Amino acid sequence: MIIGPKKLLELVKKKKLVEGLSDRELTNPEGAGFDLRLGELYQISGKAYLGVTHRETPKIKLKVKSPAFAKASSGKQNSKVQKVTIKPGEFYLATTIEKVNTPLDITINFKPRTTTFRSGLFIRTGNVAPGYCGKLTFAIKNEGPIPVTLEMGCRIVHAQFEWVDGGGTQYKGQWQYGRVTTRKREKQI
Repeated sequence: MIIGPKKLLELVKKKKLVEGLSDRELTNPEGAGFDLRLGELYQISGKAYLGVTHRETPKIKLKVKSPAFAKASSGKQNSKVQKVTIKPGEFYLATTIEKVNTPLDITINFKPRTTTFRSGLFIRTGNVAPGYCGKLTFAIKNEGPIPVTLEMGCRIVHAQFEWVDGGGTQYKGQWQYGRVTTRKREKQI
């Protein structure tokens, strides 16, 4: 069952379910969850390897960071607006400004905001397992015919929180705490 905004706001206050939410989400969330904001964009390069027991993800290079992300990380305000234009065919990894602290009885699923696909951007998302803590990483690709300019800190994805009937098991993966890529080939947990 999807958890509604009233209960989510209680969990934010009592359990720090989501840290760094915008004032809009804290006072007037829309729909059945929270909109999360674009914090960082990374270009990928090199190679990747996905084996049965080992993996290696591409190298990443930070392209741009939201001033709001810097504020959420350091507590210092930076009012300079950062923008990035994503040209047709370009692919980036993106992180959220917000961080989650998912208890064992909640999972998070994501939906792209409709403005993204109406503009030609496709958001690739995953599922957040119970017990995961940290910022979230997505993929963004411009599959449309026109360049799209994003202001860093814009609402990019809608998070829907769901109860796990019977409870989940603790996330054991190596992406815990918001790691975006591997440093070298590593054994999977």
